[in-house]
Amino acid sequence: MSRRAPLPPPPPPVEIRTWPDREAMLADRALVLRALVGMHLGPGRLGVLGMWAGLAAFGWLLVGSALVVFEEAHDFFSVLGGILSLLVGAAALIPAVAFVCLYLARDREVRALLVEWGALDRDPERDRELRLPGTSLVWLLLSFALAAGGLALCVIAPASARPGEHTYGLVALAMGLGMVAWLTGLIGAVKALAHRRWVVRVLKGAAAPAQALAHAVADASAHAPAHR
Repeated sequence: MSRRAPLPPPPPPVEIRTWPDREAMLADRALVLRALVGMHLGPGRLGVLGMWAGLAAFGWLLVGSALVVFEEAHDFFSVLGGILSLLVGAAALIPAVAFVCLYLARDREVRALLVEWGALDRDPERDRELRLPGTSLVWLLLSFALAAGGLALCVIAPASARPGEHTYGLVALAMGLGMVAWLTGLIGAVKALAHRRWVVRVLKGAAAPAQALAHAVADASAHAPAHR
């Protein structure tokens, strides 16, 4: 597996910025924001989330199957098979949960950098390509469908269970798979909504007060008559 691309640094403080002019700063801002948006909402991030969610679902499938085996086991070999299934399932489930946590932590860092770099200034022309309304809509629709299906499974599985026909392990298996789907959909929906919120508040919002004041002063100085 290839290593993750490193995150860009935050924008330098005002007192040590070395951009020769505003256009150079806007060019760097656009370059960094383009990379950050790809790290947050790109197709690769959707694939990574789906990969870890699939691994978690596979792990819980084995763990839940082990619970079913333990409830219905009648001999030593059945118990042994259940233990093996439990160990393999835990070996898949635990790393998946850990990597999802790392995934969420990286997303939090990316969103913080998006806010910092976006607040540098306004650049409507370059910012237009960062809005990605179609991509965020795909994220939202897929996430909603997955979360709705998972939540329905979590509700239907215990509600439709019948004593003597469905074991506790089978209900736990179905509810666990539904929970994985619901949490994955929730993560995807939060990412899509967070991107839309960033677009509205940062890209379409007012320019940073400090930047607006600096530009106003620069324009006033450029157009002021020279004093003799």
